[in-house]
Formats: sequence, C-alpha cells, structure tokens
Amino acid sequence: MHARMRMAGTADTGVSSIYQMAHGFAAGYSIRIAEGIARHKAAKRILDFSARQAIVGVPGQGINRAAVKFIWLSGAMGPKGSSFMAEVNETVGAGLAAYYEYIAADLHQWADPLSNEQFWHKPFPYGNSVGHLVLHVTGNLNYYIGARVAETGYVRDRDREFTDRQPPSKEEALRAFDRTIAMVVAAIRKQSAEDWGKAYTAEREPEAADRFQIFVRCAGHAYHHVGQIVYLSRELART
Repeated sequence: MHARMRMAGTADTGVSSIYQMAHGFAAGYSIRIAEGIARHKAAKRILDFSARQAIVGVPGQGINRAAVKFIWLSGAMGPKGSSFMAEVNETVGAGLAAYYEYIAADLHQWADPLSNEQFWHKPFPYGNSVGHLVLHVTGNLNYYIGARVAETGYVRDRDREFTDRQPPSKEEALRAFDRTIAMVVAAIRKQSAEDWGKAYTAEREPEAADRFQIFVRCAGHAYHHVGQIVYLSRELART
C-alpha cells in the first residue's frame, strides 16, 4: 500500500515536473516566436519601402520585386533567417552609409573650387547661394537624424539657414557639413535590424513613419540640393 502511494506520489511529481518544463518551454518558445515576428515585420517594412522607392541620383525604381520576395522568404526560414537578416541589415547599412559619403564627395567637388565670395554669392536675384544650401543640408541632417535618431540634442533654426547675414566662412561651413555627414554615417552603422523599423516622428515630416524611411528621405533631400549646387557653381564659373 505504502509502496503504491510512494509510486503514485513519484508519478505525480514526475508529471508535475514535466508539466512545468513543458509550460516553461512553451512560454519561452512563444516569446521567441513573438520576437521573430517583430523582427520580420520590421524587415518587411524596410523591404516593402525599398521596393517602392528609388534613391535620388541612383538609377532604377527601387529593389526589384522578385528580389524583395526572395529576401523576405529567405529571412523567414528558421534559424538561418536570423543570420540572413543580419547580413541584410549589414548590406542596408553599408549601402546607406556609402551613399551619404558619395553625396558629401559630390558636394565638395563643386563647392571646393569656389572662393569664399562665390560661395556666399547668389548668381540670380532669386534662390539661394551655395553657402546657404550647405547650411540648409547641414541643419536638415542635424535635426532629422542627429536630434531625432542619434539624440544629439541639436536645436534647429531653419530660417537662419537661408537668412544668416553673418554666415561662417566657407571653410567653417564645409567642416560643419563634414562633421554632420560623419554623424549620420555613425548613426547608420549603429542601427540594428530592429532599429530600422522603429517609429519615427519629427516636425515638418509627415511621410517618414520609421527610421529607415527618414534616412532614405534625408539622402534624397540632400542630393536634391547638391543638384542645385552643381547648377549654381557652373553659373558662378561663367561670371
């Protein structure tokens, strides 16, 4: 009798232990599933946005739809998906960083040959000088990425970017621009796969819903103004 009770007690304890282990495993597995779903949703937002958008200055209409489908399906396949998405994240970060460095190099190509006087001179009665466009791009990146993503504490005075009557020298303005590009590149390299999909808000920015979108939109904005700088620099060289 006692033996049977001990055996029953042992069996009950065993069942309880197995139940606890199963419950713990199920809870942990649920957490891992939830984390995986969150990562994949963030990645899908990035890939969907990439498929719709073309970065200014780069030929094409975004990532090919077939490529997006392949990346998305590959990233969703079991444990290998995590390492694959890490590679995708590295590729996205490297590509964006390289593009910002390309923008900076292109701007310098046209701004460097100008004298300080040319840098701040408006060749037309309308529009802006090269210098004020450099201040504007610098301020834009410092606010939308510096203050809102990298948390630099930058406080923007947008109007002054176009109206400063005592602007810095050409060399000082370009050094500030270079520091800002370095900050943006550093911020890009710090983003994890999950960070790209984090919610984003900022003043005068109704379009970017997450961090990836603001990095792409700021790149397009900067290169748009580099195009204006090219036009202004050519006009200044003629006069």
